[in-house]
This record gives sequence, C-alpha cells and structure tokens, in this order.
Amino acid sequence: MLLWKRVVLWISLAESLFSTISLRLWIRLTSCLNSIYKKTNNHLLMKDLIWYFVLTLIVLGLVVLGLFWGSVDVSSLDENSIYIIKNIRLPRVIMSLLCGAGLAVCGSAYQSIFQNPLSDPYILGVSSGASLGAAVAIILGLESFFFGIGGFAFLFALATVWIIIKIASVGNRLHTTTLLLAGISINFLIAALIAILMVLNSENMDKIIFWTMGSMSATKFSDLWIVFVFVLIGIIAIRLYARELNAILTGNESARSLGVNVERTKKVILLFSTLMIGIIVAKSGVIGFVGLIVPHIVRILVGSDNRRIIPFSIFGGMIFMLMADIL
Repeated sequence: MLLWKRVVLWISLAESLFSTISLRLWIRLTSCLNSIYKKTNNHLLMKDLIWYFVLTLIVLGLVVLGLFWGSVDVSSLDENSIYIIKNIRLPRVIMSLLCGAGLAVCGSAYQSIFQNPLSDPYILGVSSGASLGAAVAIILGLESFFFGIGGFAFLFALATVWIIIKIASVGNRLHTTTLLLAGISINFLIAALIAILMVLNSENMDKIIFWTMGSMSATKFSDLWIVFVFVLIGIIAIRLYARELNAILTGNESARSLGVNVERTKKVILLFSTLMIGIIVAKSGVIGFVGLIVPHIVRILVGSDNRRIIPFSIFGGMIFMLMADIL
C-alpha cells in the first residue's frame, strides 16, 4: 500500500513538472513568435515608409516638371508665364493626379472582385456609356451648358453599369462570369451605336472622336473639386473593404466560409468604382491602360495584399498619368 502511494506521488510530481515545463516552453514559443511577428511588421512598415517617401519625391518631381516643361517656355516667370502655369498647367497636373489615383485603385479592386488579372475599370461599359452620353450631348449642341457633356457622360455611364448589373443579377447573387459577359456585350453594342451616330452626324464626328481620346488640356479649376470629392470618397470606401477583397481572391465560396458577404462587397465596390470612373471619364474623356497596368506593377513590388496594393496604386497611378500627360 505504501509503495502504491509513492508511485502515485511520483506520477503526480512528474505530471506537475511536465505541465510546468510545457507551460514555460509554450510561453517562450509564443513570445518568440510574437517578437518575430512584430519585427516582420516593423520591417514591412519601414519598407513601406521608405517606398512612400521615394514615390512622393517622384510625384513631386513630376509635378514640377509638368508645371515648367512644355511647348511654351515659362522659365522667365513673367506675368504671361505665371498665367500659363496657374490657369493651364496646374489644373491639368492636379487632374492627372486625381485621375491616375482613381483609375489605378479601381483597377486593383476590379481585378480582385473579378479574380481576373485582365480586368480594368472600363470592363463594365463605363467608358462606352460615358462616350455615348458625350456623343449625344455634342450632337444636341450642349457643350456650352453647365450640365453639358460631362453631365450626360456621367449619367450614361451610371445607367450602363446599372443595366449590366441587372442583367448579371440572379436572385440575390451577382455572378462574376455573367457580369463580365454582359459588360463586354454592352460595350460592343454601345460602340456600334456611337459609330452610327457619327455616321449620321458627320459634322460633329471630329468633336466626338477628340473627346473619346481623353485629354487633360481642357481642365478648369471648377472641374477639380467634384472629381476630388468623388475620388477621395471612392478610394476610402474601397480601402475599407481591402480585407474582404483579399478573401474574395481565394474564391467566392472560400470568402463566404470566412464570413464575407460577397454579394454586398461586390455591389459596394462596383458602386463606388463606377462613381469614380464615371466622373473621371466625364471630365477627362476615356483614358485606358492605367487601371490595367499599374496594379500589376504594384503587385510585383509589394505582393498581393490589397491593404498595401491600394495605397501604392494611388502613387503608381499618379506617376503613370503625370508621365503620360507630360510626354
């Protein structure tokens, strides 16, 4: 009986010792992992801050170049030069910054929700709808009105995306493949309508073609505030859904299993993206490739996390648009 009590005592002591050692090892392991995690985050934070600093310098350099380099020499800084810088070059430089940032962020968001690297901001017919609205406004002779071309382009862009979303919606779900096919089909249909309008109104053909080419040359200060508001709100909204976009990248079903409301996320992203793209196209015309190319370049630099892609896309879009406008 005494031997049995000793055995039980030794077993209990061994269990207690094992539990203590295991607990200490677990605490040490978790502390090590936590320190590694913090170091990794600090490393990424420092790396991102360095990138932000470098990209900010590049943007500032391009802004200065855009203000002082052009077909007219303004180095003398006389009254005429200051007028050119202030009223012609400064508005188009600011518009280039806003358009580049907005289109690049929309492109990264579209590529995430469609899970397609070839998606761009114009895939849902925003550009074609805006072009049709501009063509109608030009034919009706509304260029001089406040609402004019920009207003028609914006409304037609929103209406086009609304029609495409209605076509692609089945029940409460928004099917990505159907959305893409509907967008491509509507794009071709509207392109045909624009061609018919240009043939029937040949006297306005040059104006329509010039508008669809996209340009910052006609930008005024009065155009900037509304573009700034739409782009700022749109970028903030898309950034708030960065985690959901990361989950959708793994697949719709996988995102749902993680608790993500995929349909709501897609509709919110499409809403704010369409508002951004619509106002950009309405004020500057159709500008391609920014939303397609910039997100790919950013992914090469920072990876596939949308929490990092979105802010870096802002800088990338600004740089891309400034370079395109300067050249």
